[in-house]
Amino acid sequence: MFIFGNMKILKYPFWLLWRIWLCILVLTPIIALFPFLLLSISKERWYPYFFVMARLWAKFILFGMGFWYKVEREQQTEPGKSYMFVANHTSITDIMLMLAVVRNPFVFVGKKELVKIPLFGFFYKKTCILVDRSSPKSRKEVFERAQKRLDQGLSICIFPEGGVPDDESIVLDGFKDGAFRLAIEHHIPIFPLVFPDNKKRFPFRFFSGSPGLMRVKLLHEIPTTVQSDDDKSDIKALRDKTRHLIYHELLRYNKKEHPGLDAL
Repeated sequence: MFIFGNMKILKYPFWLLWRIWLCILVLTPIIALFPFLLLSISKERWYPYFFVMARLWAKFILFGMGFWYKVEREQQTEPGKSYMFVANHTSITDIMLMLAVVRNPFVFVGKKELVKIPLFGFFYKKTCILVDRSSPKSRKEVFERAQKRLDQGLSICIFPEGGVPDDESIVLDGFKDGAFRLAIEHHIPIFPLVFPDNKKRFPFRFFSGSPGLMRVKLLHEIPTTVQSDDDKSDIKALRDKTRHLIYHELLRYNKKEHPGLDAL
């Protein structure tokens, strides 16, 4: 036990330097490409050019951190089609992995607190749809901005858990309604993704994580055909179906890694 305890202590300097290295990787491409990024956000119709650079930024960070990814697809996305992309949310690397594997240009809907991050926050504010969940007015503006982006042929991405659970033993937290309300009102299909490894690879706990493989699975899209006259029932049914699919995929991955686990 003493030896194992000492080995863990030796990891703390690595974890500290690794987190600092992430900050360097995040900022370096932004600084290097700053004039081009600034130009690409000067007009909304130029957003697809920004998206191409954002994908390069994401891959630069993932590979620079020692991550590589493997993608399994039940269905390919159609070029030029708008979707509501959703996934489980366990790590800051979810943002980079989503950008790396999804080719259809999309806009994140995210919490406004991230605008405080130096330099990154500037582009985040300019390109994402920000929401203040405590403000009904803010939630209404999200719908209006989402429609504008969809009219431009873009997709939307939301992590429907609304945040990362503090308890890391939670496989998948409850889903908020927002993504599914937007999808139904704007008549776009849900496209679920599963990130089974991000929590292990780069959790929010500071002194934890390790380089390695990040698997991704793109499930079949889920149509948003209205089934009843009750909007709340349609939203709930779509939300629960999506969560069920992602949850059981996460359990399947867990069983592969730990064959002795019983299905929940």
